[in-house]
Amino acid sequence: MGNKSKVIVTGGAGYIGSHTIIELLERTDHDVVSIDDFSNSGPETFDRIHAITGHRIRNYEIDLCDKVALNEVIMSLEEVVGVIHFAAFKSVPESMREPYKYHYNNNVSLLNVLDAVVRAGIPHFIFSSSCSVYGNIEVLPVNEDTPLSMAESPYAYTKQVGERIVSDFVRTYSGINAISLRYFNPVGAHRSGSIGEDPVNPPSSLVPIITRTAIGEIEEMMVHGGDYGTRDGSCIRDYVHVSDIATAHVLALHRSLNGALASRHEILNLGTGNGVSVLEAIAAFEEVSGVKLNYRIGPRRDGDVEAIYSDTLKSRTILGWEAEHDLKDMMRTAWAWEQGLARS
Repeated sequence: MGNKSKVIVTGGAGYIGSHTIIELLERTDHDVVSIDDFSNSGPETFDRIHAITGHRIRNYEIDLCDKVALNEVIMSLEEVVGVIHFAAFKSVPESMREPYKYHYNNNVSLLNVLDAVVRAGIPHFIFSSSCSVYGNIEVLPVNEDTPLSMAESPYAYTKQVGERIVSDFVRTYSGINAISLRYFNPVGAHRSGSIGEDPVNPPSSLVPIITRTAIGEIEEMMVHGGDYGTRDGSCIRDYVHVSDIATAHVLALHRSLNGALASRHEILNLGTGNGVSVLEAIAAFEEVSGVKLNYRIGPRRDGDVEAIYSDTLKSRTILGWEAEHDLKDMMRTAWAWEQGLARS
Protein backbone atom coordinates (compact mmCIF):
# COMPACT_ATOMS: atom_id res chain seq x y z
CA MET A 1 0.00 0.00 0.00
CA GLY A 2 2.99 2.33 0.21
CA ASN A 3 3.24 5.08 2.80
CA LYS A 4 -0.06 6.76 2.10
CA SER A 5 -2.20 7.66 5.09
CA LYS A 6 -4.95 5.20 5.87
CA VAL A 7 -8.59 5.45 6.92
CA ILE A 8 -10.21 2.50 8.68
CA VAL A 9 -13.88 1.88 7.91
CA THR A 10 -15.61 -0.50 10.32
CA GLY A 11 -18.52 -2.24 8.68
CA GLY A 12 -17.00 -1.59 5.27
CA ALA A 13 -19.01 -4.33 3.58
CA GLY A 14 -22.28 -2.88 4.82
CA TYR A 15 -24.69 -0.61 2.99
CA ILE A 16 -23.44 2.83 4.04
CA GLY A 17 -19.89 1.65 4.73
CA SER A 18 -19.40 0.35 1.19
CA HIS A 19 -20.71 3.54 -0.40
CA THR A 20 -18.47 5.59 1.90
CA ILE A 21 -15.43 3.53 0.84
CA ILE A 22 -16.26 4.33 -2.80
CA GLU A 23 -16.48 8.08 -2.06
CA LEU A 24 -13.22 7.96 -0.05
CA LEU A 25 -11.44 6.28 -2.95
CA GLU A 26 -12.85 8.69 -5.51
CA ARG A 27 -12.47 11.91 -3.50
CA THR A 28 -9.29 11.44 -1.42
CA ASP A 29 -5.76 10.05 -1.64
CA HIS A 30 -6.12 7.86 1.45
CA ASP A 31 -5.77 4.11 1.42
CA VAL A 32 -8.85 2.47 2.91
CA VAL A 33 -8.93 -0.59 5.18
CA SER A 34 -12.15 -2.31 6.21
CA ILE A 35 -13.01 -4.32 9.32
CA ASP A 36 -16.19 -6.35 8.85
CA ASP A 37 -17.23 -9.82 10.06
CA PHE A 38 -20.02 -10.13 7.44
CA SER A 39 -22.75 -10.52 10.06
CA ASN A 40 -25.20 -8.67 7.78
CA SER A 41 -23.27 -8.40 4.52
CA GLY A 42 -21.02 -10.49 2.27
CA PRO A 43 -17.47 -10.46 0.92
CA GLU A 44 -18.80 -9.98 -2.63
CA THR A 45 -19.29 -6.31 -1.67
CA PHE A 46 -15.56 -5.81 -2.12
CA ASP A 47 -15.71 -7.28 -5.63
CA ARG A 48 -18.37 -4.68 -6.42
CA ILE A 49 -16.23 -1.88 -4.98
CA HIS A 50 -13.32 -3.11 -7.11
CA ALA A 51 -15.49 -3.14 -10.24
CA ILE A 52 -16.54 0.47 -9.62
CA THR A 53 -13.25 1.98 -8.42
CA GLY A 54 -10.48 -0.36 -9.61
CA HIS A 55 -9.28 -0.67 -6.00
CA ARG A 56 -9.01 -3.86 -3.97
CA ILE A 57 -9.91 -3.21 -0.35
CA ARG A 58 -8.23 -5.20 2.39
CA ASN A 59 -10.80 -6.41 4.90
CA TYR A 60 -10.11 -7.91 8.32
CA GLU A 61 -12.88 -10.38 9.12
CA ILE A 62 -13.13 -9.97 12.87
CA ASP A 63 -15.91 -9.23 15.35
CA LEU A 64 -15.39 -5.78 16.86
CA CYS A 65 -16.59 -7.18 20.18
CA ASP A 66 -13.39 -9.26 20.23
CA LYS A 67 -11.17 -6.66 21.86
CA VAL A 68 -7.91 -8.61 21.58
CA ALA A 69 -8.31 -9.32 17.86
CA LEU A 70 -9.35 -5.72 17.18
CA ASN A 71 -6.37 -4.25 19.00
CA GLU A 72 -4.06 -6.61 17.14
CA VAL A 73 -5.38 -5.41 13.77
CA ILE A 74 -5.39 -1.70 14.54
CA MET A 75 -1.97 -1.71 16.19
CA SER A 76 -0.56 -3.51 13.12
CA LEU A 77 -1.64 -0.73 10.75
CA GLU A 78 0.61 2.27 10.15
CA GLU A 79 -0.19 5.84 9.11
CA VAL A 80 -3.85 5.64 10.18
CA VAL A 81 -5.30 9.15 10.36
CA GLY A 82 -8.93 8.35 11.00
CA VAL A 83 -11.63 5.79 11.74
CA ILE A 84 -15.16 5.93 10.36
CA HIS A 85 -17.26 3.67 12.57
CA PHE A 86 -20.39 2.01 11.17
CA ALA A 87 -20.64 -1.70 12.12
CA ALA A 88 -23.81 -1.47 14.20
CA PHE A 89 -26.97 -3.53 14.07
CA LYS A 90 -29.71 -1.18 12.89
CA SER A 91 -33.12 -2.90 12.68
CA VAL A 92 -35.63 -1.20 14.97
CA PRO A 93 -38.07 -4.17 15.09
CA GLU A 94 -35.26 -6.67 15.68
CA SER A 95 -33.95 -4.49 18.52
CA MET A 96 -37.41 -4.62 20.12
CA ARG A 97 -37.26 -8.44 20.01
CA GLU A 98 -33.58 -8.84 20.90
CA PRO A 99 -32.46 -5.90 23.03
CA TYR A 100 -29.43 -7.71 24.47
CA LYS A 101 -28.01 -8.28 20.98
CA TYR A 102 -28.22 -4.55 20.23
CA HIS A 103 -26.93 -3.20 23.53
CA TYR A 104 -24.03 -5.64 23.48
CA ASN A 105 -22.96 -5.35 19.85
CA ASN A 106 -23.48 -1.66 19.27
CA ASN A 107 -21.94 -0.32 22.45
CA VAL A 108 -19.29 -2.94 23.25
CA SER A 109 -17.96 -2.65 19.69
CA LEU A 110 -17.88 1.16 19.99
CA LEU A 111 -16.02 0.99 23.31
CA ASN A 112 -13.50 -1.43 21.84
CA VAL A 113 -12.93 0.69 18.72
CA LEU A 114 -12.44 3.86 20.76
CA ASP A 115 -10.08 2.08 23.15
CA ALA A 116 -8.01 0.91 20.15
CA VAL A 117 -8.10 4.43 18.68
CA VAL A 118 -6.65 5.81 21.92
CA ARG A 119 -3.99 3.09 22.15
CA ALA A 120 -2.93 3.61 18.54
CA GLY A 121 -2.98 7.41 18.77
CA ILE A 122 -5.46 7.82 15.89
CA PRO A 123 -6.61 11.45 16.00
CA HIS A 124 -9.87 11.56 14.01
CA PHE A 125 -13.06 9.61 14.63
CA ILE A 126 -16.36 9.76 12.71
CA PHE A 127 -19.33 8.09 14.42
CA SER A 128 -22.36 6.76 12.60
CA SER A 129 -25.28 8.04 14.66
CA SER A 130 -28.96 8.30 13.80
CA CYS A 131 -31.95 10.61 13.82
CA SER A 132 -33.61 8.00 16.03
CA VAL A 133 -31.82 9.66 18.98
CA TYR A 134 -34.47 12.42 18.88
CA GLY A 135 -37.38 10.10 19.72
CA ASN A 136 -40.92 11.36 19.15
CA ILE A 137 -40.66 15.12 18.66
CA GLU A 138 -43.62 17.48 18.42
CA VAL A 139 -41.77 20.43 16.85
CA LEU A 140 -40.38 19.69 13.40
CA PRO A 141 -37.94 19.90 11.74
CA VAL A 142 -35.39 18.86 14.35
CA ASN A 143 -32.03 20.58 14.59
CA GLU A 144 -28.88 19.60 16.44
CA ASP A 145 -29.97 21.56 19.53
CA THR A 146 -33.37 19.83 19.78
CA PRO A 147 -33.47 18.11 23.19
CA LEU A 148 -33.43 14.33 22.88
CA SER A 149 -36.62 12.55 23.93
CA MET A 150 -36.91 9.04 25.31
CA ALA A 151 -35.59 6.54 22.78
CA GLU A 152 -38.42 4.55 21.19
CA SER A 153 -36.33 1.41 20.65
CA PRO A 154 -33.23 -0.32 22.01
CA TYR A 155 -31.53 0.50 18.70
CA ALA A 156 -32.20 4.22 19.17
CA TYR A 157 -30.99 4.04 22.76
CA THR A 158 -27.69 2.48 21.65
CA LYS A 159 -27.14 5.55 19.48
CA GLN A 160 -27.96 7.94 22.35
CA VAL A 161 -25.51 6.04 24.56
CA GLY A 162 -22.99 5.86 21.71
CA GLU A 163 -22.90 9.64 21.34
CA ARG A 164 -22.33 9.97 25.09
CA ILE A 165 -19.50 7.42 24.95
CA VAL A 166 -17.84 9.39 22.13
CA SER A 167 -18.22 12.63 24.12
CA ASP A 168 -16.70 11.04 27.22
CA PHE A 169 -13.69 9.71 25.29
CA VAL A 170 -13.08 13.05 23.59
CA ARG A 171 -13.29 14.87 26.94
CA THR A 172 -10.91 12.42 28.60
CA TYR A 173 -8.34 11.85 25.85
CA SER A 174 -6.97 15.05 24.34
CA GLY A 175 -5.66 13.38 21.20
CA ILE A 176 -9.07 12.60 19.65
CA ASN A 177 -11.43 14.79 17.65
CA ALA A 178 -14.82 13.38 16.73
CA ILE A 179 -17.88 14.10 14.63
CA SER A 180 -21.15 12.26 15.16
CA LEU A 181 -23.35 12.23 12.07
CA ARG A 182 -27.05 11.80 12.81
CA TYR A 183 -28.41 10.60 9.55
CA PHE A 184 -31.99 10.26 8.71
CA ASN A 185 -33.10 7.45 6.35
CA PRO A 186 -30.41 6.38 3.84
CA VAL A 187 -31.92 4.83 0.71
CA GLY A 188 -31.09 4.24 -2.96
CA ALA A 189 -27.99 2.76 -4.56
CA HIS A 190 -24.80 3.81 -6.31
CA ARG A 191 -25.34 5.50 -9.67
CA SER A 192 -23.70 2.52 -11.41
CA GLY A 193 -26.50 0.27 -10.18
CA SER A 194 -23.86 -2.28 -9.18
CA ILE A 195 -23.83 -1.77 -5.42
CA GLY A 196 -26.69 -1.07 -3.03
CA GLU A 197 -28.56 -2.34 0.01
CA ASP A 198 -28.51 -6.12 0.21
CA PRO A 199 -28.90 -7.22 3.82
CA VAL A 200 -28.31 -10.88 4.65
CA ASN A 201 -31.09 -10.72 7.24
CA PRO A 202 -34.70 -9.93 6.24
CA PRO A 203 -34.94 -6.18 5.60
CA SER A 204 -36.88 -3.94 7.96
CA SER A 205 -36.15 -0.68 6.09
CA LEU A 206 -38.81 0.59 3.70
CA VAL A 207 -37.02 0.79 0.36
CA PRO A 208 -35.52 -2.73 0.19
CA ILE A 209 -38.95 -4.04 1.21
CA ILE A 210 -40.48 -2.01 -1.65
CA THR A 211 -37.98 -3.25 -4.23
CA ARG A 212 -38.17 -6.88 -3.08
CA THR A 213 -41.96 -6.69 -3.30
CA ALA A 214 -41.72 -5.23 -6.80
CA ILE A 215 -39.33 -7.97 -7.94
CA GLY A 216 -41.55 -10.69 -6.44
CA GLU A 217 -39.38 -11.81 -3.51
CA ILE A 218 -41.94 -10.45 -1.02
CA GLU A 219 -45.52 -11.37 -1.86
CA GLU A 220 -47.20 -8.50 -0.04
CA MET A 221 -45.68 -5.59 1.85
CA MET A 222 -47.10 -4.17 5.02
CA VAL A 223 -47.41 -0.46 5.71
CA HIS A 224 -47.01 -0.29 9.47
CA GLY A 225 -49.80 2.03 10.59
CA GLY A 226 -52.30 4.14 8.71
CA ASP A 227 -53.70 6.04 11.70
CA TYR A 228 -50.83 8.36 12.63
CA GLY A 229 -51.52 12.08 12.92
CA THR A 230 -49.85 12.77 9.57
CA ARG A 231 -51.25 14.02 6.27
CA ASP A 232 -52.07 10.51 5.01
CA GLY A 233 -51.91 8.51 8.24
CA SER A 234 -48.56 6.83 7.52
CA CYS A 235 -45.20 7.58 9.17
CA ILE A 236 -43.11 10.46 7.83
CA ARG A 237 -39.36 10.17 7.32
CA ASP A 238 -36.53 12.17 5.75
CA TYR A 239 -35.10 9.92 3.03
CA VAL A 240 -31.55 10.67 1.90
CA HIS A 241 -29.63 9.07 -0.95
CA VAL A 242 -26.90 6.78 0.39
CA SER A 243 -24.24 8.35 -1.84
CA ASP A 244 -25.06 11.78 -0.38
CA ILE A 245 -24.66 10.31 3.12
CA ALA A 246 -21.34 8.76 2.04
CA THR A 247 -20.08 12.08 0.67
CA ALA A 248 -20.88 13.74 4.00
CA HIS A 249 -18.56 11.29 5.77
CA VAL A 250 -15.71 12.30 3.48
CA LEU A 251 -16.42 16.00 4.12
CA ALA A 252 -16.61 15.37 7.88
CA LEU A 253 -13.25 13.60 7.84
CA HIS A 254 -11.72 16.48 5.86
CA ARG A 255 -13.15 18.98 8.33
CA SER A 256 -11.57 17.13 11.25
CA LEU A 257 -8.24 16.58 9.44
CA ASN A 258 -8.07 20.30 8.61
CA GLY A 259 -8.51 21.28 12.26
CA ALA A 260 -11.73 23.14 11.53
CA LEU A 261 -13.89 21.72 14.32
CA ALA A 262 -15.62 24.28 16.53
CA SER A 263 -15.56 21.75 19.38
CA ARG A 264 -13.75 18.45 19.75
CA HIS A 265 -17.02 16.54 19.33
CA GLU A 266 -19.30 18.04 16.73
CA ILE A 267 -22.79 16.69 16.03
CA LEU A 268 -24.45 17.13 12.64
CA ASN A 269 -27.74 16.10 11.09
CA LEU A 270 -27.68 14.60 7.60
CA GLY A 271 -31.09 15.01 5.99
CA THR A 272 -32.81 16.66 3.04
CA GLY A 273 -35.22 18.73 5.12
CA ASN A 274 -38.19 17.07 3.41
CA GLY A 275 -40.61 14.82 5.25
CA VAL A 276 -41.96 12.06 3.02
CA SER A 277 -44.70 9.66 4.13
CA VAL A 278 -44.51 5.92 3.58
CA LEU A 279 -47.41 6.12 1.13
CA GLU A 280 -45.73 8.97 -0.76
CA ALA A 281 -42.54 6.91 -1.00
CA ILE A 282 -44.52 3.99 -2.41
CA ALA A 283 -46.18 6.30 -4.96
CA ALA A 284 -42.78 7.69 -6.03
CA PHE A 285 -41.44 4.17 -6.55
CA GLU A 286 -44.50 3.16 -8.59
CA GLU A 287 -44.05 6.25 -10.76
CA VAL A 288 -40.38 5.68 -11.62
CA SER A 289 -40.62 1.89 -11.98
CA GLY A 290 -44.01 1.50 -13.60
CA VAL A 291 -44.67 -1.37 -11.15
CA LYS A 292 -47.82 -1.44 -9.04
CA LEU A 293 -46.92 -2.61 -5.54
CA ASN A 294 -48.99 -5.15 -3.64
CA TYR A 295 -49.29 -3.62 -0.17
CA ARG A 296 -51.78 -3.25 2.63
CA ILE A 297 -51.99 -1.06 5.68
CA GLY A 298 -51.57 -2.95 8.93
CA PRO A 299 -51.09 -2.12 12.60
CA ARG A 300 -48.38 0.18 13.91
CA ARG A 301 -44.96 -1.30 14.60
CA ASP A 302 -43.41 -1.03 18.05
CA GLY A 303 -40.45 1.35 18.17
CA ASP A 304 -41.48 3.56 15.23
CA VAL A 305 -41.75 7.32 15.68
CA GLU A 306 -44.61 9.13 13.98
CA ALA A 307 -42.68 11.75 12.02
CA ILE A 308 -39.13 13.05 11.79
CA TYR A 309 -37.25 15.23 9.35
CA SER A 310 -34.20 17.45 9.56
CA ASP A 311 -33.28 21.06 9.71
CA THR A 312 -30.33 21.19 7.30
CA LEU A 313 -28.81 24.57 8.19
CA LYS A 314 -25.85 23.36 10.26
CA SER A 315 -24.63 20.68 7.83
CA ARG A 316 -24.93 23.17 4.95
CA THR A 317 -23.15 25.93 6.83
CA ILE A 318 -20.24 24.19 8.50
CA LEU A 319 -19.82 21.07 6.37
CA GLY A 320 -20.74 22.56 3.02
CA TRP A 321 -22.94 19.53 2.46
CA GLU A 322 -26.33 19.35 0.84
CA ALA A 323 -28.21 16.32 -0.47
CA GLU A 324 -28.06 16.28 -4.27
CA HIS A 325 -30.43 13.41 -5.10
CA ASP A 326 -34.22 13.71 -4.98
CA LEU A 327 -36.75 11.02 -4.05
CA LYS A 328 -37.12 9.81 -7.63
CA ASP A 329 -33.32 9.37 -7.90
CA MET A 330 -33.41 7.33 -4.72
CA MET A 331 -36.15 5.05 -6.01
CA ARG A 332 -34.71 4.79 -9.52
CA THR A 333 -31.26 3.71 -8.32
CA ALA A 334 -32.68 1.31 -5.71
CA TRP A 335 -34.79 -0.33 -8.42
CA ALA A 336 -31.85 -0.57 -10.85
CA TRP A 337 -29.83 -2.27 -8.12
CA GLU A 338 -32.64 -4.72 -7.27
CA GLN A 339 -33.11 -5.63 -10.94
CA GLY A 340 -29.37 -6.17 -11.33
CA LEU A 341 -29.37 -8.51 -8.32
CA ALA A 342 -32.23 -10.49 -9.83
CA ARG A 343 -30.29 -10.94 -13.09
CA SER A 344 -27.02 -11.99 -11.42
